[in-house]
Amino acid sequence: MSIEENRSLERQPQGLGEKPALLVVDVIRGFTDPACPLGSDADSVVSANSALMRVFHDRGLRVFLTTVVYDNANQASVFRARVPALNLLTRGSHWCDIDPRLPLIDSDYIVEKTHASAFHGTDLASTLRASNIDSLVITGLTTSGCVRASAVDGLQHNFKVVIPEEATGDRDRDAHKSNLYDLNAKYVDVVSVEDTIRTLLANSE
Repeated sequence: MSIEENRSLERQPQGLGEKPALLVVDVIRGFTDPACPLGSDADSVVSANSALMRVFHDRGLRVFLTTVVYDNANQASVFRARVPALNLLTRGSHWCDIDPRLPLIDSDYIVEKTHASAFHGTDLASTLRASNIDSLVITGLTTSGCVRASAVDGLQHNFKVVIPEEATGDRDRDAHKSNLYDLNAKYVDVVSVEDTIRTLLANSE
């Protein structure tokens, strides 16, 4: 076989561990409202995440959510110069707020970040380990950006990662599909929301 030919890597599904958590990445007003330059029509993504959050809540499993917040011009300055619309996400802006349609409860943990990955420069990894979390269901916006970065970092922190396809979204449909394909090929298990919920219900019996 020549080097130019497409070759699929052998991979084994990892599924979820004994104590999974849900990580909802950047389902915030700035990404779910098309009026924001960073946003898109994400109603179906919000709905899918709401369903997953309720399942996790009902079973006493942890839910973590991220938002992007900037306090000064020095934070993520290169990233913000590359994507100037990110400058809208300053502390106090309603664009940083978690989408109000999500069913937040008091025990949900909100992670503030400045870069793409939910792990970069945050206490997420240490908080997950302190709670004995062994696997993550990662959802949110956008598939090709912050979801992808968080999923790869989740694996690199040695967590099993599952991505429910319908609970993620992107401004670019082709980017959404190609990144899910690549993530599933190398790093995580990409499955349906229905299959994810079925697994969670079976594991809690």
